[in-house]
Amino acid sequence: MSRHVAIVTDSTAYLPRQTMERHGITAVPLTVVLGDQSFEEGTEISARSLAAALQKRHSVTTSRPSPEVFAAAYRAAAEAGADGVVSLHLSAEISGTYDAALLAAKDAPVPVRVVDTGMVAMALGFCALAAAEAAEQGGDPDDAVAAAEKRAAGTSAYFYVDTLDYLRRGGRIGAAQALLGSALAVKPLLALDDGRIELREKVRTASKAIARLEEIVAERAGTGPVDIAVHHLAAPDRAERLAERLRARVPGLVELHVSEVGAVIGAHTGPGLVGAVVSPR
Repeated sequence: MSRHVAIVTDSTAYLPRQTMERHGITAVPLTVVLGDQSFEEGTEISARSLAAALQKRHSVTTSRPSPEVFAAAYRAAAEAGADGVVSLHLSAEISGTYDAALLAAKDAPVPVRVVDTGMVAMALGFCALAAAEAAEQGGDPDDAVAAAEKRAAGTSAYFYVDTLDYLRRGGRIGAAQALLGSALAVKPLLALDDGRIELREKVRTASKAIARLEEIVAERAGTGPVDIAVHHLAAPDRAERLAERLRARVPGLVELHVSEVGAVIGAHTGPGLVGAVVSPR
């Protein structure tokens, strides 16, 4: 009988609920602080509520889960029969979530492997799925980690935002880069690079930026088997149009997910976000 390996991630993976249930993946929620109230992402605040608060320029911040929340997730996995846990999280360059998971892992009742995937959103979600599939096939924690790291190594994430102000306020992009975008009245295209959010290109209009996003994603996807996720915040029409064009352009497309990001990522990107994750199989 193979050992049971439990897969834990965090709420910024934005995996569909039915997918998490099918593969037995647990997501530990990050926290969104709106004014003087704290909410758990995915359960207590919607992306739409967050977008409305941002549009009214309300104060919105985010925070990592506490080590105690991770400890409870690891205990629950052990009580459900897991012999080990693989805990996969968003980039440590973006959040302290990975550090909180490491602290909790020290006293867990079963061995816990904590992995900084360097990813976020469905780029993280695809890594968690790869780990879960490896475990389901009888793999041990090393196999699950290797599968996640292999998926991460091939995965790319790109996104368009209407303004860099939200990323600047949250300290996720340099003030100089944000100022450059504002001063030139350009629309930024960004990419996840070594776990950090970096300005990739500057385009003059939103429509040209999203057309360029399509070009980049189609080129990166190539012809081999590939999964793509299209994310947005309060921009469903933009996201659906991009998804339809990618369906027509990517011959090796296996799965395409379209979803609104949660409140944590939304707090740092602002309404109007359109992003795409390209993850070769």
